[in-house]
Amino acid sequence: MAAPKSIFTTAPSRNLAPLSLHQSLSSPLSPRITRSHSVAFRPKPRSSSLVLCSTDESNTAAEKEIPIELRYEAYPTVMDINQIREILPHRFPFLLVDRVIEYTAGESAVAIKNVTINDNFFPGHFPERPIMPGVLMVEAMAQVGGIVMLNPEVGGSKSNFFFAGVDKVRFRKPVIAGDTLVMRMTLVKLQKRFGIAKMEGKAYVGNTLVCEGEFLMAMGKEDE
Repeated sequence: MAAPKSIFTTAPSRNLAPLSLHQSLSSPLSPRITRSHSVAFRPKPRSSSLVLCSTDESNTAAEKEIPIELRYEAYPTVMDINQIREILPHRFPFLLVDRVIEYTAGESAVAIKNVTINDNFFPGHFPERPIMPGVLMVEAMAQVGGIVMLNPEVGGSKSNFFFAGVDKVRFRKPVIAGDTLVMRMTLVKLQKRFGIAKMEGKAYVGNTLVCEGEFLMAMGKEDE
């Protein structure tokens, strides 16, 4: 009858011979020792890895090499002020959109209003602290919505589109002289049968939300 297999893994060595289960039961205190084999205990190797800790020093140094006036890119121009004037009927001092930077026909538009101390509302709002009136922020956003709906690409015209109402308007932060107001207007629902369009608007300064709300636009008949 053959001896049972060893419970240990064997590997070449100079000191110990493999110890079988039969031998361990018959003579547990006197295993054979030879120079050919040994009981192999193979510890799991430790994984070595190098953890690199980045610092802001290198980034700061690289930024200092680039002058600040060259560090930031300007907003793109999808529609300039002349193209905006061809779509919107508004004129000075009530045209509150300076440039369109993104446009998807019949769906959405993103435009900017450069808020400057020369805007005619600042002498009265307020002389000691120039803040853009919230109602004018809403009007500027509605004009961006008008660019979406009045564009001839979607069948719009200057004579039959009106700002009908607002809902859930919230002003999150004051907009002051020197800010760039970035406004996104998105068409949510259009009921051509009733001539009603619902839009969602959000306005930002940098990455901070300063105003948001829901807008209602109404389309009239050509003879109205």
